[in-house]
Amino acid sequence: MSPMKYGLHGVNLHTCAHPDAAARLGRAAEAAGFESLWVADHVVLPDPPVPGRPMAPDMRVLDPVVALTFLAAHTARIRLGTGVIILPQRQALVLAKQLASLDVLSNGRLIFGLGVGWCEPEMRAVGAPFKERGRVSDDYLAAMRAVWSEPKPSHRGPYVSFDGVQAMPRPVQTPIPVVVGGGTPPAYRRAVTQGHGWYGFGLDVETARTRVSALRDAANTSPRPKGLGPLEISVTPPGYDVPDKATVEAYAAAGVHRLILRPPPQLDAPALERFATETGRALGLTP
Repeated sequence: MSPMKYGLHGVNLHTCAHPDAAARLGRAAEAAGFESLWVADHVVLPDPPVPGRPMAPDMRVLDPVVALTFLAAHTARIRLGTGVIILPQRQALVLAKQLASLDVLSNGRLIFGLGVGWCEPEMRAVGAPFKERGRVSDDYLAAMRAVWSEPKPSHRGPYVSFDGVQAMPRPVQTPIPVVVGGGTPPAYRRAVTQGHGWYGFGLDVETARTRVSALRDAANTSPRPKGLGPLEISVTPPGYDVPDKATVEAYAAAGVHRLILRPPPQLDAPALERFATETGRALGLTP
């Protein structure tokens, strides 16, 4: 069994949405041996909040691509993940250009996590079709991959079509790793058939085990292309506690390959720095 990978999530939220705190946390996480940094995504938040989703409307949320580009400039090795970009809220080729640019400027450290979104008020505000968000996402991802990889990029889909164009520079990575988020049957099928990995947010061990089982079931009905390789499972546990050895082993036994932890939102910049250092030490990470 491969060693567990560890990331930090929410590095564009709360205190981390201030430049000094973000830079200090990024450098401390890299020095402590974390494998990756992950950002969340919301263009706008509903005011008042949607029932069951108690995010404060005034929560600080930096744009994910901008935040990761800033973090790329303050780090050298740590991977940079979107956890997750709400794909149907973007324009496919504009986002493809932004992500390719980030991959170039970070020397090939991007992990592209995507989801279809859940917040209807947000999607309405940006003009994205909420009921069609899954189909839009599939079409956008195919279009993005075409412009990233084809010698003569072209795409004919229901939501985006193009030919006779180029978008340079291409990403450093061929391909950019794609991670699909979501806990629904369509998300499982999308991960199995189109993703290098799957990401689940706020999952305890038992829920993670159930989701991994659902992904295996999806693979039985939706064959996985051989070129994608094994499906890498990433999970953010609930809450802000650092998992002990037994919990980490339980996640690993459930089929999880990467744990993406969250620093408590109330921490100031020095405390965030200490959190990364002390958590890395507690997990036994080595730079």
